[in-house]
Amino acid sequence: MPGLISERKRAKESNMCFTNLPQQDISFISKGSPQSRSKVANDSYVPILPGLPDDVAKLCLSLVPRTNFSAMAAVSKRWRSFIQSEEFMTIREQAGMLEEWLYMLTMDDEGESRWEVLDCLGNKHHVLPPMPSELKAGFGVVVLHGKLLVLAGCIVSEAGASATSDVYQYDSCLNSWSKLASMNVARYHFACTEVNGLVYAVGGYGENGESLSSAEVYNPETNKWTMIEPLRRPRWGCFACGFKGKLYVMGGRSSFTIGNSKFVDVYDPVKQSWCEMKNGCVMVIAHAVLDKKLYCIEWKDQRKLSIFNPEANSWEMVPVPLTGSLSIGFQFGILDGKLLLFSLREEPGYRTLLFDPEAPSGSGWKTSNIKPSGSCLCSVTIKA
Repeated sequence: MPGLISERKRAKESNMCFTNLPQQDISFISKGSPQSRSKVANDSYVPILPGLPDDVAKLCLSLVPRTNFSAMAAVSKRWRSFIQSEEFMTIREQAGMLEEWLYMLTMDDEGESRWEVLDCLGNKHHVLPPMPSELKAGFGVVVLHGKLLVLAGCIVSEAGASATSDVYQYDSCLNSWSKLASMNVARYHFACTEVNGLVYAVGGYGENGESLSSAEVYNPETNKWTMIEPLRRPRWGCFACGFKGKLYVMGGRSSFTIGNSKFVDVYDPVKQSWCEMKNGCVMVIAHAVLDKKLYCIEWKDQRKLSIFNPEANSWEMVPVPLTGSLSIGFQFGILDGKLLLFSLREEPGYRTLLFDPEAPSGSGWKTSNIKPSGSCLCSVTIKA
């Protein structure tokens, strides 16, 4: 009788993995690779979870809350490799288990910087381990497959600015940093973004402070940077975003213009070539992409939000309320499909602004209790 009760208990526990999974989401369980099924017949093969096919075992691991990922990664090399894989993120997305977190690089009054993490409700959870290298100026930040990449930048000293090509990656699942392949060109104040699962870095300043027209792309599968066709002219202080599988570079300055550039450089990865548009924005101090639209704040008019619709190649202007602050200077954040505006300077009575793009016209703005612990240098949203 004790043996029977024990068997029933084990059967009940094994079924708990699927109790909260909707029926329509189970369709991908049977799509395990032929390799995983054939390996079961191999005597030397060790399954992910004994007694379960690997596709079912992967689903069970994918249903675990993200706060337990670090402990899971310590179980075995196979678990660690799976948790770091793109497949793991895909299964979590299919199962509706992705969690949205806001990562903010903040600086306190004493000049100390750190990455801190907030959940979708704005609750502070933890501070990231320090990066393997010192914080640089003019660096780039990109999110790729649930991981945070910090690209290049320059080290400022009494001798001047020294550009670097270093790339570091923070794995939100393992709560650890690692060094990736360096870029081909050391650069800072450049444009970077993710398009179709690849990372692009364009323009900026080089090692000797020269303006750059070079561009390169990073493939995470090969951990390699490859040079692509350069811009038609050097460009620096610019930013990039991806729309409909293409790379858009705008803002900043160009050697072919007097002052700031309104031209938009568009790169088509299929044709491997650049083209040019003239409907850009200038002197952009903050930008973010939300719901396939680009949101910008320009230095010349920081009380208006410029919204770019790539489908119509058109701009819309939305006034930004004061909310008790007369200062200017904002940094963007994105949480739960809404845009957050963090003031660059702390002032009594100021609260973070929140813009809801789905709200009726004229009622999109609210205030939020979400705020960084110091000045927000940059922020990204990671779903993992």
